[in-house]
Amino acid sequence: MPAPTNPTEIALQASTTNGMSSAEKKKQARAKFEGVYQVLRKDLLDHFAGEGMPKDAIEWYSRNLDYNVPGGKLNRGMSVVDSVEIIKGRALTDEEYLKSAILGWCIELLQAFFLVSDDLMDSSVTRRGQPCWYRVENVGLISINDAFMLEGAIYHLLKKYFRQDSYYVELLDLFHDVTYKTEMGQLIDLITAPEDHVDLDKFSLKKHQLIVIYKTAFYSFYLPVALAMHVCGIPPSPNSPSDPYKLAHEILIPLGEYFQVQDDFLDFGGTPEQIGKIGTDILDNKCSWCINTALAVATLEQRRVLDENYGRKDAAKEAKVKEVFEQVEIRRRYEEYEQTAYERINGLIETIPADAKDGELKREVFTSFLSKIYKRTK
Repeated sequence: MPAPTNPTEIALQASTTNGMSSAEKKKQARAKFEGVYQVLRKDLLDHFAGEGMPKDAIEWYSRNLDYNVPGGKLNRGMSVVDSVEIIKGRALTDEEYLKSAILGWCIELLQAFFLVSDDLMDSSVTRRGQPCWYRVENVGLISINDAFMLEGAIYHLLKKYFRQDSYYVELLDLFHDVTYKTEMGQLIDLITAPEDHVDLDKFSLKKHQLIVIYKTAFYSFYLPVALAMHVCGIPPSPNSPSDPYKLAHEILIPLGEYFQVQDDFLDFGGTPEQIGKIGTDILDNKCSWCINTALAVATLEQRRVLDENYGRKDAAKEAKVKEVFEQVEIRRRYEEYEQTAYERINGLIETIPADAKDGELKREVFTSFLSKIYKRTK
């Protein structure tokens, strides 16, 4: 394959996947998706310069983008492309790929906006193996404005690439609505489990469910699929019980909840070799599924141990909490939860017609998500 000579070629160069392993295909798909970032990065910086911004501001914005946007797993963004391909039932044209990938990168910009803000609010130290943006030299509280600019970039790109499309307003509405919902979840999380003040009376499985649905499920699971549906021309039917967006919501929100519960469990039950990090939810006073499940079944003595030791920056106290988790059989309870969630989500997926045609919502959109998550260990 000849080397690409400009960002557009990087973004749109056709993939040759015959004979490739699954890992190689994933690597190539990611490289193609990352190429679109170069296109959008240039768009954003050219627009910024065109507004008469000085050189040092352009350089700051460029560093903000590169430091915070492209370094993650990119699962949310690439899910838009994958979902569009599934719905259309064929390989995408260059134009279809570019538009799908642009929406994917808009989600990655939204994710960056959330993370830059969240790290500052939580006084976090590292993100993706490097210092959090606010901890980079000379950044500090400027990161608040940088987060706003990451969010603002979404709407500049939507306007440039989708203003002429009939579903443009739906895209705007979707991003605004999901952003607002995510911020609702963040508020509940911040006032329920501040890192410097432990009060387990504020915790509950119901509150945990609200946090994970609003803080994670909407933007990580529903948003990518809903964007793909709009790009594919699937019309909303808000007054119909078979509205495809309502069906997608009913499946993807529980799926997102399951994913976060799984993440919470792996923080406790997974090894550093499995999950690629050392779990810190107990030390950080996280309102996780594990502590809330333990609180729901703990004896008075176990509750006393949890009250005295949870959320303290002390390895010995963390070990005592883990002992209680083992005593209340968190591992068994998680296995039961996972099987129940898997069966429930499969049942919801079966409400999608099995004979859906190309261009319609298909079961495979959801089974592809579920297959990546079920029984995962990292």
